[in-house]
Amino acid sequence: MRASKGDRLVQHGRVVGQHDQVTEVVEVLGTEGNPPYRVRFEDGHEAIMSPGPDCQVKHRNEQMTDQRGGFADRP
Repeated sequence: MRASKGDRLVQHGRVVGQHDQVTEVVEVLGTEGNPPYRVRFEDGHEAIMSPGPDCQVKHRNEQMTDQRGGFADRP
């Protein structure tokens, strides 16, 4: 899994009825885009995250065409 600043991490719900959690990568702490990442949640708090198999990276270029992520797209 590789991400860069501005990408989004989508952590899929683990049980029926649980919504996906969307975070924005604000800093890559690993080498060459690898985890861990400093992420910002929709409510504004930040955390260090090493995503598991239930996560998907939405790269910045994908965000321009997919408006379902939860954050306002940035130019």
